Amino acid sequence: MAAGEETSHILSGLTAQLPDRDPEETAEWIESLDALIAEQGTERAQYIMRSLLQRAGARSVGVPMVTTTDYVNTIPVDQEAAFPGNEEFERRYRAYMRWNAAVMVHRAQRSDIGVGGHISTYAGAATLYEVGFNHFFRGKDHPSGGDQVFFQGHASPGMYARAFMEGRLTEEDLDGFRQEKSKAGHALSSYPHPRLMPDFWEFPTVSMGIGPMNAIYQAQSNRYLQNRGIKDTSDQQVWAFLGDGEMDEPESRGLLQLAANENLDNLNFVINCNLQRLDGPVRGNGKIMQELEAFFRGAGWNVIKVVWGREWDSLLEADKDGALVKIMNETPDGDYQTYKAESGGFVREHFFGKSPQTKDMVADLDDEQIWGLKRGGHDYRKVYAAYKAATEFKGKPTVILAKTVKGYGLGPHFEGRNATHQMKKLTMDDLKAFRDHLRIPISDDQLDADLYRPPYYHPGMDAPEIKYLMERRAELGGFVPERRRTHTPVTLPDAKSYEVAKRGSGKQQAATTMAFVRLLKDLMRDKNFGARFVPVVPDESRTFGMDAFFPTAKIYNPKGQNYLSVDRDLVLAYKESPAGQLIHPGINEAGAVAAFTAAGTAYATHGEPLVPIYVFYSMFGFQRTGDSFWAAADQMTRGFIIGATAGRTTLTGEGLQHADGHSPILASTNPAVKTYDPAYGYEIGHIIRHGLEEMYGENSIDQNVMYYLTVYNEPITQPAEPENLDINGLLKGIYRLAPAPQSDGTTGNRPTANILASGVSVPWALEAQRILAEDWNVAADIYSVTSWNELRRDGLAAEEHAFLNPGQPARTPFITEQLAGTTGPVIAVSDYMKAVPDQIRQFIPNDFASLGADGFGFSDTRQAARRYFKNDTHSIVAKTLQLLAARGEVEEGAPSYAIDRYKLLDVNAGTTGGAGGDA
Repeated sequence: MAAGEETSHILSGLTAQLPDRDPEETAEWIESLDALIAEQGTERAQYIMRSLLQRAGARSVGVPMVTTTDYVNTIPVDQEAAFPGNEEFERRYRAYMRWNAAVMVHRAQRSDIGVGGHISTYAGAATLYEVGFNHFFRGKDHPSGGDQVFFQGHASPGMYARAFMEGRLTEEDLDGFRQEKSKAGHALSSYPHPRLMPDFWEFPTVSMGIGPMNAIYQAQSNRYLQNRGIKDTSDQQVWAFLGDGEMDEPESRGLLQLAANENLDNLNFVINCNLQRLDGPVRGNGKIMQELEAFFRGAGWNVIKVVWGREWDSLLEADKDGALVKIMNETPDGDYQTYKAESGGFVREHFFGKSPQTKDMVADLDDEQIWGLKRGGHDYRKVYAAYKAATEFKGKPTVILAKTVKGYGLGPHFEGRNATHQMKKLTMDDLKAFRDHLRIPISDDQLDADLYRPPYYHPGMDAPEIKYLMERRAELGGFVPERRRTHTPVTLPDAKSYEVAKRGSGKQQAATTMAFVRLLKDLMRDKNFGARFVPVVPDESRTFGMDAFFPTAKIYNPKGQNYLSVDRDLVLAYKESPAGQLIHPGINEAGAVAAFTAAGTAYATHGEPLVPIYVFYSMFGFQRTGDSFWAAADQMTRGFIIGATAGRTTLTGEGLQHADGHSPILASTNPAVKTYDPAYGYEIGHIIRHGLEEMYGENSIDQNVMYYLTVYNEPITQPAEPENLDINGLLKGIYRLAPAPQSDGTTGNRPTANILASGVSVPWALEAQRILAEDWNVAADIYSVTSWNELRRDGLAAEEHAFLNPGQPARTPFITEQLAGTTGPVIAVSDYMKAVPDQIRQFIPNDFASLGADGFGFSDTRQAARRYFKNDTHSIVAKTLQLLAARGEVEEGAPSYAIDRYKLLDVNAGTTGGAGGDA
């Protein structure tokens, strides 16, 4: 029975709905079980109970699935692994770290700084982290290759405090917390940000929900590397530290099934259950630990609850009639939070006082002893036993639900308070109480000297506890977190791999999606680099023409294909394999970006470069998973993002939510993304080749980039690469594709214009060029704009240089340079909203107009849609005439005549584009 808001007040969901017709026999069975536990222990009792449940199922006895257990520790005391460490040494430096973490945030709140920070999260989670650091988290020099640890973002001060103890950071560094420019060289980022601290952090996690998702796919990626024979990751573990409030994010729970389906027993979630969100209780009326237990168990995970510390063991042992466990089960989280904000006497009265039996249990304990009954997440023995059980469990991922107190040890103003997340400062009384609680050897005089500069504490690297700390890290393979940039050398694909893109499509028609897929297929055949490509497709492979990869590259599935495929007799049959190269997340864009991120950072995480190629409906990329792409940028992911079925008018019949008219604008907001809108296969070839060179070439200035290419599903005749192609212009964003056709010599001087088009609109522009010449005697040059976004970035950089270097010659923006000497107006057209080409407007001295597809998309033919949005061939002609008429270069009535002649107001008169073409 699940324990949510309405079902939390239960002892057991198994007997609640059934009558007990023979209580005496029931008592005999229970007595027999108690005797078994007493004589042979809980492990034997577990086996007997499981056997009985299995037999009951076989005999059709209706026993419901037990999704929640009592509100006690999952691991019985007699099955707890012995704690192997030096408890006193670990307690000492854990106290130092908690002090330094709080002081670092507090010092950053001086009136002249005030940059924020979080004190309470690490204070409550220190034991969860330190047990891991001292006994489980393997560094990169460990024979296993090391573990991957996703730290809870708000706990970052604790990681800095440990690095200070380890000698990796100085006091000056700690004082640079959240001051990344003003304290450059001694600055610490607010949260785990690899891009800001590229030798320290590995995984960005503070955008809640993305950490859990990425950790799951990191564990999958580890197995992918193993199964494909790229790297032995068999002994590596992935740890994700999460908050119980964070688990309300859909992303936090929505991908749990993958971890269970693929038996990712290399994955461990540790959920810090302090019962609090950022503003109040997570489940005031319910029990979040019980809810999460049910949810994870239902999703196929192994669940370990760490609810109570060792001080409770004797009380639970004495609870023969279950009165104490009953109260534990029935007490809602809101009350548990209140207890830790009150006192031992309050707990005696309001918790133990709920029944005579439990009140008697604590009669011999004073209020201080009752207050000292710790929660399980603060007991390193209980946490160690849970971690050891998790790492040894086989066949399922494990979640550890550890109950803690937010702000633990910080004093009554912080512990368990609703506002504790927003509290950044300690009063002098708080500081002194916290010092006393942690037994830090700092005097009152040192604290009284300056409220906002309490001293950090370090006993010196020769102190026995610090030597122990360093020995533990050395034995576990080095420091964590640590990010390394070195990787296995790679040889990029040679020129032959790009020949298919240069040839064009001949007499056949092919959409740019298909041109890209054909190129990718040849790149994946490259003997040196081909195995490092990782196509990621969320259940649309056939739409994109990628089903051709199924028989050869195969779809990754660690369990292989253990069924008879319905299409087994087809040439392009669906084929799964443990060594499969394609990642297939299903209808799951969030998971696809997580897989993309894991593969695209393998060069750093594992020292093995992989190049993910994420192919998806362009509308469902940056619009749907933009936050994940920001995390990917932070993690310095390298790879290609392919927005297929791009454009607002190109995907016929799919309607509003499939009509992408804005993804380049959304992509432009991510500084790590280079966006291209290629028209032809040969353009794609050069862009992909340049991207690979930028990511893994020896002469690259910035390797940490992602390339976003929009490709279309409208078949066109793909031309062969022209001679003397301006490759530099193509890569920078614009080149002249087609000069105006020569005059026949009888028409005299002709009006001139410049049509800039991108992607699928380039053929429309070429047709407009022909009509302008034949019908209106206008000479129009056609430019292929491969990247509006990169042209804008270049223009802004030129403006910035001029601003900061007055008196020096200003650099000319590339777009201005490419159009130098042109005299006519500029008409910019794309299949996106006008804001996309408008990005370059300020860098063009000519008269300028843009055509696009603003507003909602809809289902219709391509011709009708383009006529409706006025970005089709005849709209280009009319707009060109309008600008020329304003300059007096064509007759004033020409635009109106053109609008009538081409029936521009009649959507049924459109002729631009053709039907068909899924890819």
